Amino acid sequence: MPAAWRMVARSHGGPDVIAKEEFEPGQPGDGELLIEQDAVGLNFIDTYYRTGLYPAPLPTPLGSESAGRIVAVGDGIDGFAVGDRVGCASGLGAYATHRIIPADRAVAIPDGVSNEDAAAMMLKGMTACYLAEDIINLKAGQVALVHAAAGGVGSILVHWLRDKGVIVIAHCGSAEKAATVQANHSLYGAFDDLAATVRELTGGAGVDVVYDGVGKDSWNASLASLKRRGLLVSYGNASGAVPPVSLLDLSRGGSLYVTRPTLFDYVATVEELAHTAGRLFDRMQRGVVSAQIGQRFALADAAEAHKALEARQTRGATILIP
Repeated sequence: MPAAWRMVARSHGGPDVIAKEEFEPGQPGDGELLIEQDAVGLNFIDTYYRTGLYPAPLPTPLGSESAGRIVAVGDGIDGFAVGDRVGCASGLGAYATHRIIPADRAVAIPDGVSNEDAAAMMLKGMTACYLAEDIINLKAGQVALVHAAAGGVGSILVHWLRDKGVIVIAHCGSAEKAATVQANHSLYGAFDDLAATVRELTGGAGVDVVYDGVGKDSWNASLASLKRRGLLVSYGNASGAVPPVSLLDLSRGGSLYVTRPTLFDYVATVEELAHTAGRLFDRMQRGVVSAQIGQRFALADAAEAHKALEARQTRGATILIP
């Protein structure tokens, strides 16, 4: 096997703390698989580990989402064999040429889905799945506001919701990005006037749910856009962590609900992971959602990819190629 290498954060800070190092992945233990990787997904959560917002020991192996082929199988495993294509969207260490993963966190990639598309979609697509299907069971005709709608999760979520018949109001940071979003209403610009525009579009009622992966900058606009007893799903912190929340703000806004979910609580068991991945791959194979890979970086250029992501210069999904 050729020398393995990975990208790690040697300290907490900006993208320049990311460094390349050789490592020995070793052989998989009981219940583990060794993967030779073809593609790695870039996600905002990767920047949280790099900056220290999410704690992890240093040096921190970065990345959670990847796809490749099994090159070695540990003991006690049924259902996987050398040569199988698999994806994984949990743990750390995806920014690497090789990776050992627990077999119960691996997902078989079906025919018709490429490894690049799987790497671009595993984390973002399964996130869109649980947001659209498991947190609130939206019905056709209900209304959702999706922030960062041209981004990795947002672009998938818009198509997923529209397939359910949900009326989608999309919001993006620029007119150029908004023009690429196939929502019922595609908005862009500052958050100051967003809630008023949403009220106009909904006849004053507001939306049933807001999907907010932006965080601090969008928080007030999200609350103000909700209808009475509406739900704010805060699933990311692209602009920084949400400030301390007063429960009285939820009362004054109309008995509002707020949840701060993570994917891993929705795919905690083997059965939940298989169910969620199955729903994602079904929609990929039917053309409901697609990877929409906007850019590719060499894995060795992970720092440049982080800079582009944090500057909101990416569109759709971004993958890193070892």
